[in-house]
Amino acid sequence: MKIITLTYPISLSEIELNDQSLSIAIGHFDGVHKGHQQVISKAVSTARANGHASAVMTFDPHPKAILGQGEQYVQCITPLSTKTNLFEQLGVDYVFIVKFDSNFSKITPNEFVTNILQTLRVVNVVVGFDFRFGVGGSGNAEIMKQLCEPSIQVEVIEAYIIDGVKVSSTVIRECMESGDIERANHLLGRYFEVEGTVVQGDQRGRTIGFPTANLRLHAPYVTIRLGVYAIIAYLGNKKYYGVMNHGMKPTFYEKDIIPVMEAHLFDFSEDIYGEKMTIEVVQFLRSERKFDGITALIEQLHFDSDQAMKLLQQT
Repeated sequence: MKIITLTYPISLSEIELNDQSLSIAIGHFDGVHKGHQQVISKAVSTARANGHASAVMTFDPHPKAILGQGEQYVQCITPLSTKTNLFEQLGVDYVFIVKFDSNFSKITPNEFVTNILQTLRVVNVVVGFDFRFGVGGSGNAEIMKQLCEPSIQVEVIEAYIIDGVKVSSTVIRECMESGDIERANHLLGRYFEVEGTVVQGDQRGRTIGFPTANLRLHAPYVTIRLGVYAIIAYLGNKKYYGVMNHGMKPTFYEKDIIPVMEAHLFDFSEDIYGEKMTIEVVQFLRSERKFDGITALIEQLHFDSDQAMKLLQQT
């Protein structure tokens, strides 16, 4: 898979496509959830059926973050690096990352089709039912069809429904913020994951028999509910079960602090400061709370660990 960054206006002379026609899925695709996967997989299957190259066009940063339509869109379910890895797993040949800046935000729907899709030799477009494009979101899937066809075929994928609810990044964010990580994972089609570097923390955990790895996150992930979670951690190519606390450690701090993610890995005692760790968040176990003392905290940590191990062994 080849990743190409585009800044508008684009020039085909700067892009190596080997004169290939493209079947392309277009969207921000935060989360690359089950609904997104339907859109992307359709672009890939159409490309293969017609001898074209498959592609995804996504935007960075989130358009709503640039347009001032919601500070929450600075946070993401999947950072760009994770998204591109997921695109590759879906069989995509090319990923176009369009720099969403003030210049790009002003293009009309017609300019999007003429100056971008036609320039890239797109012959087939796949979008979701709620796709918007062009200045102020003035274009939708129907307008895309009117502007593209017959030279460019447009396929619109209807909403993906699970348990009577349309799968969307917004619903997934709400699940994560409320602690319903199981449902979020179900809608994603995989475990929600975060990636970061292990940094030095208070080093208090090791004194009570529960050493933890504090994570400095590599991206501004969507905030999950404060509490304790069952997790699967990856260091290099090794996999570990564990528990993670995401919170402000009220047993030790009287005042609120910036929430910290700290993971305790079972049967693990190595020094991993400075190493990259990926954590899959499997299930919410309990809310964070303040304990009367260290003994009560240790008892609860043993209970959390036992509960997490039983759960993880069933995954």
